[in-house]
Amino acid sequence: MTRKKKAAKKKVVKKKAATKKKSADQNLSESLLELIRTTSTVLPDDIQRVILKALKKEEKKSSAEYALQIIKANIELAKKKSQPICQDTGTILFFVSHPVGFDQGKFTKTCHKAVLAATKIGYLRQNSVDSLTGKNDSMNIGPGHPSIHFHEHKKKSIEIRLMLKGGGCENVGAQYAMPYTGLNAGRDLDGVRKVILDAIVKAQGKGCGPGVLGICIGGDRGSGFIESKEQLLRPLDDKNPEPSLKKLERDITETANKLGIGPMGFGGTTTLLGCKIGVLNRLPASYFVSISYMCWAYRRQGVLLKSNSTVSKWLY
Repeated sequence: MTRKKKAAKKKVVKKKAATKKKSADQNLSESLLELIRTTSTVLPDDIQRVILKALKKEEKKSSAEYALQIIKANIELAKKKSQPICQDTGTILFFVSHPVGFDQGKFTKTCHKAVLAATKIGYLRQNSVDSLTGKNDSMNIGPGHPSIHFHEHKKKSIEIRLMLKGGGCENVGAQYAMPYTGLNAGRDLDGVRKVILDAIVKAQGKGCGPGVLGICIGGDRGSGFIESKEQLLRPLDDKNPEPSLKKLERDITETANKLGIGPMGFGGTTTLLGCKIGVLNRLPASYFVSISYMCWAYRRQGVLLKSNSTVSKWLY
């Protein structure tokens, strides 16, 4: 083969490689856009099942049943029209599990482009406000928004989970430093139970109930809240592998639903749809209980990507 032919062949190989690379980048952008659309407009099956089950339990013609009927209609209409379930499309939280060598910076840039496209289309509303000026002109791109959390794992796969967390439910989150003398709550699971129920009572439906709690026992003030949000990524019908926490999760949900707060605070038997509890190590001097509340519009979804960045599997 002549030198000229070798150069031409090398040029063709480079061109094919560039085309392939561009295709993978485009695939990732499209996969992220579809993940955002689905998360914003379609409530996952595990959540819908619990809401429909709760609807059957409420007293007929009660305010609680009426509220859940509206929620049910809202879910169906949003899916049918491919429009946001709630006008507050919330804080955008990505949780990315990836193999060694993954380019986080490149992913972040592509993620920003997808968020921008989703905002222009209307899958997301402009919800990201400059905290100093109050201006809302960034199309959801700004310091800390979207919030992207990377986790390296030993698998070769890339798993991306997205949570859209509204401001109303975020406002009723809480963090307790134990012991909490106001409730005579000590540094044990009984004390943890007391402060969780206290947070539920204080919310009184203001977080667009019925909701789901993500809890972290331990950690510091920052890591505790992150872990409490990551607990909300668990399927609603899973079971905690730690027996004491499995028991506490069930107890919190059952007890909360006997408080009479109900959907939107209108009374009834459905205050919580579920409770998920995790644990982090802590310093001897500190014992925090961090509580993240998620509203009934429990918008979280996830995808497993193929090597070419197309969707291989939906995770919920």
